[in-house]
Amino acid sequence: MADAVAESVAKLQLDEETGEMVSKSELKKRMQKRAKKAAKTAAAASSVQQEKANKPASKPAKVEEPTLDPDAMFKLGFLADVYKLRPSKDVVTRFPPEPNGYLHLGHSKAIAINFGFARYHGGKTILRFDDTNPDAEKEEYFIAIEETIRWLGFTPSKITYASDNYQRMYDLAEKMIKMEKAYVCHCNEAETKLQRGGEEGSSPRYRCEHANQDVETNLKKFRGMRDGEYAPQTAWLRMKQDIINNPNPQMWDIAAYRIPKDQEPHFRTGTKWRVYPTYDFAHCLCDSFEGITHSLCTTEFIMSRESYEWLNELLVEFQPMQREYGRLNLSGTIMSKRGLRSLIENKIVRGWDDPRLYTLKAIRRRGIPPGALLSFISELGVTTSTSVIDIKRFEQSIRRYLERTVPRLMVVLDPVPVVIEDAEEQDVDVPFSPKDPSMGSHKLRLTKTVYIDRSDFREVDSKDYFRLAPGKTVGLLQMPYPIKAVSFTKDETTGAVQEIRAVFDKEGKRPKTYIQWVPEGSPTAEVRIHARLFKSDQPASVPGGFMNDINPDSETIWPNAMIETGFYEVKRRAPWPEAEGEKAGEVGPESVRFQGIRVAYFALDSDSTEDKIVLNRIVGLKEDSGKS
Repeated sequence: MADAVAESVAKLQLDEETGEMVSKSELKKRMQKRAKKAAKTAAAASSVQQEKANKPASKPAKVEEPTLDPDAMFKLGFLADVYKLRPSKDVVTRFPPEPNGYLHLGHSKAIAINFGFARYHGGKTILRFDDTNPDAEKEEYFIAIEETIRWLGFTPSKITYASDNYQRMYDLAEKMIKMEKAYVCHCNEAETKLQRGGEEGSSPRYRCEHANQDVETNLKKFRGMRDGEYAPQTAWLRMKQDIINNPNPQMWDIAAYRIPKDQEPHFRTGTKWRVYPTYDFAHCLCDSFEGITHSLCTTEFIMSRESYEWLNELLVEFQPMQREYGRLNLSGTIMSKRGLRSLIENKIVRGWDDPRLYTLKAIRRRGIPPGALLSFISELGVTTSTSVIDIKRFEQSIRRYLERTVPRLMVVLDPVPVVIEDAEEQDVDVPFSPKDPSMGSHKLRLTKTVYIDRSDFREVDSKDYFRLAPGKTVGLLQMPYPIKAVSFTKDETTGAVQEIRAVFDKEGKRPKTYIQWVPEGSPTAEVRIHARLFKSDQPASVPGGFMNDINPDSETIWPNAMIETGFYEVKRRAPWPEAEGEKAGEVGPESVRFQGIRVAYFALDSDSTEDKIVLNRIVGLKEDSGKS
């Protein structure tokens, strides 16, 4: 019988998009048609990107094996032009996160650009924590940020902190006062707005009266701020720029130092400092102190470039170059820390790592590989335009990556037993991937009783239904023959189908559909199917706010799903060879990934224990598979 199994399976192949078993020639035709469609889409996107970069369009990739150069964004376009402006043998970049929350999807682009740009040009990247706001910073954020960067596959050349330079920056602030380029101001928020042209910017701008204080007065007041003589928000050090004539708000005497509102102890310096530099003061100076050659940031800092260069030229010798790229945004969700906290506090989600969120911590738990994220960013390329990407496009990119990198297993979400009356138990060798022999194979036990998904059986047949029904035949993947249902029983209380009895249909025609199944004795699992958390593409714009846009069906839990025993081999070997970014000692349960044939892509959840398997759906097999 084993020979018959092998012979039968060899003649057919699974069309993973439709769930049908078809001939090799038919599957080849379908794959070519789909590949041509994908190539047209890729060629169109490539053409748009090349036009933006003023480069001639290139020929589309071959239909059979479209490939993506991970270094393309450094060779052409915006980042290539940035390097031409300042070519260097010793490129130094930095990733400067604020340790006041968890990183989100947009930060993965910043990480990939800064670390990738330096790597491509043979340089190095510093991880510098912008720890200038002790009221919002926590140790857990410092730890999580570093772990996320390493999970993505990057290693900082060193880890630094803005607080390393507190004394040096304070001394430069006093230097500015002595140069008559800074003054202590006591204006409140309303008064400052008036100086800057009022709410609508329609009134003339003017400089506050404190700008006329002499150097000695400003030094005395600034030292008083340092020594705790002023309450929060009663005094702040302002740069003396060009508030009257310059049209750039970043030159309207912006803040250099302030007294934090809550006066929380600093994570690293404790209570030593009572005044802290602002981002606009600290960031550019730290870039200079650390020899950053290319300060790459998002376009929200375009206007800040003028104040960045003004301050550095005034105070330090080494001059970094700042350039801005378009940030990455995702439609259909929110990523603001305040909004995410609201979701957590209202118990809409379980925490910062809930798989329905788009923090990198949540994306990791959901099971999305770091290599898939980097591939997605490479596909988008880098320009000065802000990208607002549809969730469907993001998930399609992840799906393409998983399709070639993870093994296949059979999973049944809502199992119902099928007793095959004439079956004989035996083992069959099943490949982990029909397309990649290097993934190997595993044993699958053919038992007399198997379990199929309840949705694959109907009590009453119809012409447009091709799965199992009374008197009807359906194929079981890897089985030598299709099965025909001969009877079924129902639970007297619930009315649900309790058991199906069937026989092998050895003489009938080849079935139109093949379904997944698992043997008797297979392990059970809790499977969590996550859909979009919000109903609209712009939840923040919904009347009443995003809390009025929550999708009540964003999570469906199947508590008694079953999975074939090949899962244990997948778990033992995880992460699989092409899981870029995941290294020994730096992986978690989410590195155990596989395709549940005809269902979705799954990953092991951190709630799993030795006695319980918990799975998260990463993405569906098709774009429209969000329905549970």
